[in-house]
This record gives sequence, structure tokens and C-alpha cells, in this order.
Amino acid sequence: MTNDPRDRYVFVNCPFDESYNGMFYALVFTIYKCNFHPRCTLEAEDSGENRFEKIVRIIGECRFGIHDISRIELEPTTDLPRFNMPLELGIFLGARKFGAGRNRNKRCLVLDTEPYRYQRFISDIAGQDIKPHHGSVRELITVVRDWLSSYNPGLESGSIMWDEYTEFQENLPILCESANLVTSELTFADYVRLVYAWLENRES
Repeated sequence: MTNDPRDRYVFVNCPFDESYNGMFYALVFTIYKCNFHPRCTLEAEDSGENRFEKIVRIIGECRFGIHDISRIELEPTTDLPRFNMPLELGIFLGARKFGAGRNRNKRCLVLDTEPYRYQRFISDIAGQDIKPHHGSVRELITVVRDWLSSYNPGLESGSIMWDEYTEFQENLPILCESANLVTSELTFADYVRLVYAWLENRES
């Protein structure tokens, strides 16, 4: 891996709603713990940049991508599924296939709740590195750690990262209080700063 910081950027493509928060927070923590840097569309807002342009820009800056396509349930208000995650996965794969230069080196991990379930709703991605997490935060941490360890050898085991994440979550209310933050109101930027500071302090 080069010294280019972009080679540590991981595009996170997953649901951004309350029911997925536990998985999302664990995913961000694990990426940092593996010495990579998570990127997603929840970064600082720019009213002059539309959402699609933002997605394309961030994907272009990231060598790695983690795509959780498990959310296929119908939305209660529309009775339709959300297709944002498969769309962003398609953009990432397209950048790797048809892009030039650094884009050719993109690598991605595709997640779902069950093995082979994706074949029933997005069969064209057969052959990608699709891993199940069964809706388990602990499994998610291990799957992500194992994948990233291919690009950063020497990482501690997934079970140890799970223990550290549990410890971090127990300390999160205290960390928020010290930073004058409310846990339920954390933004993505707030959360990553707390994760980074906690890991730096713990490992120093």
C-alpha cells in the first residue's frame, strides 16, 4: 500500500436510519480500528453539491468500499424498497471496471444478512466477495476485520475488536458529556472524532 491517504479511504454504503445505527456505528469503529478511514455521504454538507455528485466524488476518492445490501424491506410509506445501496454498489463497480488509473485498484466487500440471499434480488453481482453478517454486530465486526486484514496484515482478532467496541460503547455517554455532546444527537463527524480520540488515547 502506498503513502497516498486515499489508499486508506473506505466508502461506506449502508442504510442511514435509526434501526441500522448499531451496525453503522460498529462498522465505522472497526474501519478506524483496522487503520483505515471511513467515508460516506453523511460527511459535511455542501448545499451546492447534489447528492449523486457527492456519492460519485467520494467513491472516486476511495480505494475500498463496504456495501451492505441487506435492506430490501418495503418502506411503510411507499410500499416500495429502497434502491440506494444497490445503486451505489453499481457506481463503485462501474468505476473499477471502466475507470482509469487508481480506480482500477478499487476493492469492495458486499454484505448481506444471509448467504446467497442476494441471488434472489440482485443476481448479477454473483462472483463478488459477498459475506453474511446475520444482522449481528459482532459478526459484522469480524467480517469487516477479516476482509481489511488482507490489506493490512497483523490486525488483532475480530473477537478482541468486539470486546474493544463494547468497551467503547460503554464509555460513549461519558465521552459525549466531556465533549458537550448529546449521544442521541451525534452527527457522523461527531462520532468519528470520538472514535478516533478514544482509540488514540487507549493505544497511546
